[in-house]
Amino acid sequence: MSIFLDRDTKVIVQGITGRMARFHTKDMVDYGTNVVAGVVPGKSGQTVESVPVFDTVKEAVEVTGANTSLIFVPPQFAADSIMEATDGGITYCVCITDGIPAQDMMNVKRYMMRYPREKRMILTGPNCAGTISPGKALLGIMPPNIYLQGNVGIISRSGTLGYETAAQLKNLEIGVSTSVGIGGDPINGSSFKDILGHFERDQQTDIICMIGEIGGPQEAEAAAYIQEFITKPVVAYVAGLTAPTRRTMGHAGAIISAFGESASEKVEILEAAGVIVAQNPSVIGQTVSQLIGKISQ
Repeated sequence: MSIFLDRDTKVIVQGITGRMARFHTKDMVDYGTNVVAGVVPGKSGQTVESVPVFDTVKEAVEVTGANTSLIFVPPQFAADSIMEATDGGITYCVCITDGIPAQDMMNVKRYMMRYPREKRMILTGPNCAGTISPGKALLGIMPPNIYLQGNVGIISRSGTLGYETAAQLKNLEIGVSTSVGIGGDPINGSSFKDILGHFERDQQTDIICMIGEIGGPQEAEAAAYIQEFITKPVVAYVAGLTAPTRRTMGHAGAIISAFGESASEKVEILEAAGVIVAQNPSVIGQTVSQLIGKISQ
């Protein structure tokens, strides 16, 4: 099993005719992802990598049976694209777009709340690297060659640290069930807590690896959730131990503005919940490997 993606997932790419969307669509198709359609208003009838383009998400879903979307749309149009995916019958959506205004994402969150929880589209991002289930499907901009198929689930706010984690694990011959980038914006579609439950239910995920950073309450909320609901071991790393307060560091959401938002405070909260915290990014893989060794004894 894997979460969100498998070989049968039918994917559409919103904004497929853009330069970067074309590039990454080719990567996804070459990897074996079942990309069935693209969506760009006014460009119906075109093809990209032999993938047909439709004017609307609804039309693409009706014709192809697609259930998953990847959004490569400029910031000023991205919120509308997410809401179109919601209305079009998409169940899982990844938004790569960086720079979406916070107010737009607030509108998206309110719009999605109109749907009952059991029918609500799952959104990851914006400003994320995407999702990959190694050996099955790629949805985003991740370099697939660094991922080995296995039993460690990754959730990361940082794209590059997610890559680093996967590469370290591969070098240690440890594979990944699914890696989910949730993005580093202050308002995103899914939090650590939202994704943790999916990994807890996944029979092929034995260990969860969580990559956080300064800013926001997500890590503290995840710690409380782990303590109460997660039975699988969790390894974490929190970036930004030396970051100053009230200064954005890289991601728009990486700014310390309240108690519990610094890296050191998050580490303390996670450790209190029983999470094993790697002390620096170079030992994330080693920390997971040591945990596997203890479990197998």
